[in-house]
Amino acid sequence: MPLTPEMTPALTPELQIPDALLGTVVAVQANFYQVKLELKDNPDSLADDFPNSSINNLANNSSNNSANKPLDNSQFLLCTRRSRLKKMGQQVMVGDRVVVAEPDWQGGRGAIAAVLPRRSFLDRPPIANVDQVLIVFALEDPSLDAYQLSRFLVKAESTGLKVNICLNKSDLVSPSAIETWRERLQGWGYQPKFLSVLKNTGLEELNKELSDRITVLAGLSGVGKSSLINYLIPDTNLRVAAVSGKLQKGRHTTRHVELFDLPQGGLLADTPGFNQADVDCLPRDLITYFPEARERLLQGECQFSDCSHCHEPNCIVRGDWERYAHYVQFLEEANIYADQIHHQRHQESSTKSKSKKGKQGEEPKLEMKKYRQVSRRKQQQSLQDFHHQNRYQEQEDYD
Repeated sequence: MPLTPEMTPALTPELQIPDALLGTVVAVQANFYQVKLELKDNPDSLADDFPNSSINNLANNSSNNSANKPLDNSQFLLCTRRSRLKKMGQQVMVGDRVVVAEPDWQGGRGAIAAVLPRRSFLDRPPIANVDQVLIVFALEDPSLDAYQLSRFLVKAESTGLKVNICLNKSDLVSPSAIETWRERLQGWGYQPKFLSVLKNTGLEELNKELSDRITVLAGLSGVGKSSLINYLIPDTNLRVAAVSGKLQKGRHTTRHVELFDLPQGGLLADTPGFNQADVDCLPRDLITYFPEARERLLQGECQFSDCSHCHEPNCIVRGDWERYAHYVQFLEEANIYADQIHHQRHQESSTKSKSKKGKQGEEPKLEMKKYRQVSRRKQQQSLQDFHHQNRYQEQEDYD
């Protein structure tokens, strides 16, 4: 499934939870969720999400109960998920804004009682409520590969979120090389940021871009994502590994998805490194993930509404823009992905619909003639067929 924003079902208006708190899930491990609690400066924050609903009592109970401990920016609770959410099939993921009930301040524990609607959702990596994607690549060590960068940009554009480019290790290349890449990426439709964590250059501008937002870092392993996070958040101390000498590829140092609290506000997610971003989108959508192609489509229309922008006449997109060759290669992968989706849709469904207590749900289908008991009528028919077959065989042997 591609990285596409989607909304979650609305919270049940009849929900009543005493002593409730609001927070953001910053880490998930096994069945436990690390939740960063929000300040209670504005007790109406939950009411803003659900106006004219009885769920507003969540915020009022949270602010009026004197037993609650005063919160600060560093307050965290280790929470479990209420069994009711599990029965509903409500998944809790990193980035979710949640309602926490029954806080145990001495033990640092709590229970997630509800998940607020998501404004965006990423499938891979699994993070909710993301505001932007920051593509991090290195100019050298390893050398910047335009094809790999283009793949990550297409993947990031498919989310529908804001996309930024950050090029690290600018201290390893000449100023002329930096300007060459700047002009090249501007032609792609982006305004890249050049920085060096080692030399402490270009980081102030990046801090402004990350402030008060949930940002996902993406890029190849070994480009300096972990080093960048260690600089932005000194208390993090993520493990950093050197780049392989033979393959010029980084070693995977990030093992799980986690949100880190930025000092100036905002949250930063480091995702497990991967060598390539899959092109898992439909062919008709692929062209919209190239900003330079979108500009061409704004200037006019192709002759055919289903134009693939490859061989059709009077195509307004096909031309001498730099990444057109990338588009053609990615289109082949998108066609393969579309064929796989088409094949899956025509396969027999492994689930069946079932209504229970007025609610429609799905349950797995049992394999035919494997788990079902044979009826008595069918058993008698089988015995009769076997008896007749033996009689005919005896008669033939006699003759």
